[in-house]
Amino acid sequence: MSKVVTYGEIMLRLSPENYLRFLQCDRYEASFGGAEANVAVSLSNFGVECHFVSKLPEHEIGQAALNALRRYGVKTDRIVRGGERVGIYFCEKGASQRPGKVIYDRAYSAVSQAAPDEYDWNGIFKDADWFHFTGITPALSELTAQTCLDAVRKAKEAGVTVSCDLNFRKKLWTPEKAGKIMGEICRYVDYCIANEEDAKDVFGIEADGSDIYGGKLDRNGYESVAEKLALRFGFKGVAITLRESRSASDNNWSGMLYTGKKAYFSRKYPVHIVDRVGGGDSFGAGLIYALLSDYDPQSAVEFAVASSCLKHSIEGDFNLVSLKEVANLASGDFSGRVQR
Repeated sequence: MSKVVTYGEIMLRLSPENYLRFLQCDRYEASFGGAEANVAVSLSNFGVECHFVSKLPEHEIGQAALNALRRYGVKTDRIVRGGERVGIYFCEKGASQRPGKVIYDRAYSAVSQAAPDEYDWNGIFKDADWFHFTGITPALSELTAQTCLDAVRKAKEAGVTVSCDLNFRKKLWTPEKAGKIMGEICRYVDYCIANEEDAKDVFGIEADGSDIYGGKLDRNGYESVAEKLALRFGFKGVAITLRESRSASDNNWSGMLYTGKKAYFSRKYPVHIVDRVGGGDSFGAGLIYALLSDYDPQSAVEFAVASSCLKHSIEGDFNLVSLKEVANLASGDFSGRVQR
């Protein structure tokens, strides 16, 4: 069995019930999530041994976050305990032409204040095959930026494959700062994952002929983006999720994997969205699983997109689907008929 390590922040998610707005609700649904934690849960559901690295307080909310990971088989023995708070994010789901909204309350969270030397990367990467993190984590603080750089250096020394989802968040840092820090970190990355906006915001590489707000994407433009990223950093592969937003409720969803100087595009799914948070993370998890399983490039991107397509139908951050369900969709069974 392959061993995957992810590093990042797991947060408490507070959401109004159904499609209520923040100003309407008098109660919140509580769950946990966060980019790298979402990837760990997805991979664990696929049968992969997955270890999540972070720092959580020793109080009951920290323990509840840890328990949420354990529930799905994620290994938590490398989570450092200490600090004062768990990060929080408030999530209001969009509908029709009203976009969703996220408000962060994560400053001074335990993981953002953890010193780089609190993590034993030599021990963490023992027998590991893959390391995954996102651009959200180095954006949290100078400490997490340094920890990410330490981690990717140690991963390469240990012969571990490294993947990074750029995941630019303008509420956390500026494009200029992101470009500087991620430019250094990406020198150690093997597989880069991005969406329509990330490459432009972080590295100034933009797809020609696309209008993400008008729902228009040009395949040739994204192939060019992937090629430029691969040339700049020497990536073995670049994966891009392609979201055509018809509204907050309905999108077209597909993806591309660029590897070996060739682009492979998946089929396109018309998606009616239940919850889109974690869609990119489930794509990343599907891609990691497929590449670890020696799928050919076309099969790998089809599996990753099928996995993330299904995530859009599930409430919460975590992609609670089985390997069989993803494989069935990737093979062409997208009728949604009741299984008896």
